[in-house]
Formats: sequence, structure tokens, C-alpha cells
Amino acid sequence: MMPQLPSLTIFLQTALLLSASNVFMTFAWYAHLKNLSDRPWWIAALASWGIALFEYLLQVPANRIGHQALDLGQLKILQEAITLLVFVPFAVFYMQQPVKLDYLWAGLCILGAVYFAFR
Repeated sequence: MMPQLPSLTIFLQTALLLSASNVFMTFAWYAHLKNLSDRPWWIAALASWGIALFEYLLQVPANRIGHQALDLGQLKILQEAITLLVFVPFAVFYMQQPVKLDYLWAGLCILGAVYFAFR
């Protein structure tokens, strides 16, 4: 049996794995809009599924590690906060979308959700 890791270590491992997972998820969900827009949808779907495999290879262990110290709601809110932190730079730098004040407001709402989930 493995020794119990300190809660902060579990949180950091979870956050890092979820962050890496979200990078793959974001590319799987949206990069085809830029890179494969001239191809049939099913080619984009196959490419996205291939990328999503790597997302799941990181996300499943992240949730298993995180569930040692976090409840299900906390895991979900953490994942959503990380998703926004990954998505905004992706949208701005990779997809070349304009920066919007709405991203700030959405981020503040997610920050509020994090506060209530972890208080």
C-alpha cells in the first residue's frame, strides 16, 4: 500500500495533471476549427479523438489522485478553473481571437465558484 501523500502534494499533482490534460482537451475540441476547416468533419473528429486519448491518459489519473483529498465537486470546479486558464491563452494566441472583457468577468465568476467549493 502506498503511503498517504500530504494534501498539498495531492492538490499540486492534480492541478498539474489537469492542466496538461486541459491543453490536450482544448486542442482536441477547437484546433480543428483552424487546422482542419477544409477537411470533412469526420477527419476532424478522428484527429480530435486521437488528441483526446492523451487528455484522458492525464485526466483519469489526475482525478484519481485528486479524489484522495478533494471531493467530486471540488475536482469539477478545479477542472473548470483550469479550463478557463488554458482556454483564454489558447483563444488569444493560437486561434488569434481578440481579448474580451467578458473573459475577465467569466474568470471572476469561476474564481467565485472556486472560493465556494473550497471554503
